[in-house]
Amino acid sequence: MTAPVPAAGGFTAAADALVIASVNSPVEADLVADWLHRQQAAYPDAKIDVVTLPADAQESSRLASLVVQLDADENRPVVPVRVFWIPRANASTAHRVLALLPGRDPYHPTERHQRRILRTDPTRARVVAGESATVAELRRDFEETTVGGSPRDFAHFVTRRAALALERAEYRILGPQYKSPRLVKPEILASNRFRDGLEQIPGATVEEAGEMLDELSTGWSRVSVDLVGVLGRMVSRGFDPDIDYDEYEVAALRAALEAHPAVLLFSHRSYIDGAVMPVAMQENRLPPVHVFAGINLSFGLMGPLLRRAGVIFIRRNVAGNPLYKYVLRQYVGYVVEKRFNLSWSIEGTRSRTGKMLPPKLGLMAYVADAYLDGRSEDILLQGVSISFDQLHETTEYADYARGGEKTPEGIGWLYHFIKAQGERNYGKIYVRFPEAVSMRQYLGEPDGPIGADPDAKRLAMQKMAFEVAWRIQRVTPINATALVSALLLTTRGQALTLGQLHHTLQDSLDYLERKQAPMTNSALRLRSPEGVRAAVDTLASGHPITRVDDGWEPVWRIAPEHEHVAAFYRNSVIHAFLETSITELALSHARDADGDRLEVFWDQAMRVRDLLKFEFYFPDSTAFREHIDEEMSWQDAAWTDRVRAGGADIDELLHRKRPLMANAMLRVFFEAYEVVADVLRSAPARVDTDELTRLALGVGRQYIAQGRIRSAEPVSALLFATACQVAADQNLLPEDTTGVDTAELTRRRVAFHRELRDVLRDIDRIERISRDQFVEREALRRSAEHDGAPRR
Repeated sequence: MTAPVPAAGGFTAAADALVIASVNSPVEADLVADWLHRQQAAYPDAKIDVVTLPADAQESSRLASLVVQLDADENRPVVPVRVFWIPRANASTAHRVLALLPGRDPYHPTERHQRRILRTDPTRARVVAGESATVAELRRDFEETTVGGSPRDFAHFVTRRAALALERAEYRILGPQYKSPRLVKPEILASNRFRDGLEQIPGATVEEAGEMLDELSTGWSRVSVDLVGVLGRMVSRGFDPDIDYDEYEVAALRAALEAHPAVLLFSHRSYIDGAVMPVAMQENRLPPVHVFAGINLSFGLMGPLLRRAGVIFIRRNVAGNPLYKYVLRQYVGYVVEKRFNLSWSIEGTRSRTGKMLPPKLGLMAYVADAYLDGRSEDILLQGVSISFDQLHETTEYADYARGGEKTPEGIGWLYHFIKAQGERNYGKIYVRFPEAVSMRQYLGEPDGPIGADPDAKRLAMQKMAFEVAWRIQRVTPINATALVSALLLTTRGQALTLGQLHHTLQDSLDYLERKQAPMTNSALRLRSPEGVRAAVDTLASGHPITRVDDGWEPVWRIAPEHEHVAAFYRNSVIHAFLETSITELALSHARDADGDRLEVFWDQAMRVRDLLKFEFYFPDSTAFREHIDEEMSWQDAAWTDRVRAGGADIDELLHRKRPLMANAMLRVFFEAYEVVADVLRSAPARVDTDELTRLALGVGRQYIAQGRIRSAEPVSALLFATACQVAADQNLLPEDTTGVDTAELTRRRVAFHRELRDVLRDIDRIERISRDQFVEREALRRSAEHDGAPRR
């Protein structure tokens, strides 16, 4: 009924062998018996003993026969065998969904279904043999790694190893995207390493640890792998079904994953990210990832379903639970040791502002422990950039910015989320894989000094995490939504025509091309008026842009109530213009300075970098200075002489600079900081950050009403939270006010507020120059149109 299957080195012409046959039905028993008969015929001089065990061999009384066989000959190879049922090729979506029902799993068909398969398509039934190992080799591994020493304990160990060997054999048939850990709980609980550590925790029991492993344990069922595309498309409906990948990056990732286990750390802008990750791995025939998620997402039927789809649910607050932290650490170590891949958001939570948040190190510490414990010769930290043309969640983020509360997850929440996804077209999803970061490179050898120094370990992890985040940022493609939103936010509600939009965007596109920044096709199409119109009309169909059609020609604007949504998109592109924006602020600051203006320029550039370090990722100070010098040299090779001259020379540098971006990219942050600093001037020495944020929201709304702030965008609880971090970093929010000189503290707070006002005055100057450039371009554009010259 089946073709002969190689015995994976288990049979030779003269050697004996012990076959462990795992069968679940008389049909499978007959298939295995037929296979064994042909193997015996192929190796007539070999003695083949067979122990047949059901799937629940751990509890089977027939385990006793295995105990006897294992005791008979230490040099005999053990060959695991079972029937592998291959699903029907090109199964429909309906059949894949039905496979979730009891008795419909195509990988584990019922006996009745097995007989039908043999009648209609016997090639779908295949006997597979796992890689063999001698009894002596297995016993040596058992004694080195596993608690217990009885013959029955050894037999349990052998059945687990047999099951794992069969899984590996089947992965070779199915492909790497089906690879998933099995028997995690019994393997961990039986290990010497785990039991030794457990004894060091007061009051810890194996039973309680086992319950925690049940809570953590996950795995990709093969049915879930088959369904991942269907489920991913359901959650991400509203997007183009074809995800945009870089094929060279995918090929490099595939090669890297063949050599080492990896942690795939993805950028996080949407709940959809969790669905995109497994789809991206499956579509590119890459090993599946096991994604960490908060246990708050394990609600209703979602918990069991997601656990079968590789989601590991973890508790949020575990500071006072040493047993849980220990079990989690051992679980991560086991998964890494077995060469499975983990994944989570490097930012820890969704970014509600559109720009990358600081990396979270909690889970990374467990992976670092696994490496330092010698569980893998290296572990790769693989960044993953997931970005979108548009998101419906931006409306929710705008509510957060205004001080709203997060909606708790649940069945109703999930229904409304998926419903909102289908309300319109949100464009494309982009997935990029930058070069991975080697843990070995940052942590050194497992037995090196970093492992014994917690401070050195934490510093190395911070450097690793920031490098991953930096690489994610550099490969994230810039899209048309971000560029158009950034431009229209600078007009403060004033509408622009198609010609004005097209002409103004060209300087930014020129700059991005010169920087070789990655761009989406939608961004590249902004070179043409038709591409600009497509972009703004797409955004006008569901906000944040409003199209006005009542006049001679259509115009587009961002209304005040949509500024927070537009800011989310604008913030996703700031990193590409960050350094050039800082050069503008440093130039303006140095213009009328006393003393060495070049020194003032550099001091201000570094100061702005320091003020913005909680908002953005920066290279180290040496590389940052090199980048600033390169920015200026592009514009004028003799820029240092012009800066030293100051005055009109700096004015000329600013007037000639294209594009001027500080106003578009950085004003909102400094306005938010200035509101908090203003409130802080009259606040008590010790002030709670929640109270400071509440007061700032009120004062900010007042300033909007008075016209003291240009727009509602900087009046944001999200921005004020970072402003509080900046103030704390400047030692303006002492936690302990004992012995604090309140007069001196007030003086420093006032000086900080004044410094921010000075930065905003520099932004005002840059904005005026930018408007002058706009007027000049408009005059040239209209003149060209009047003369009949073609538009650019």
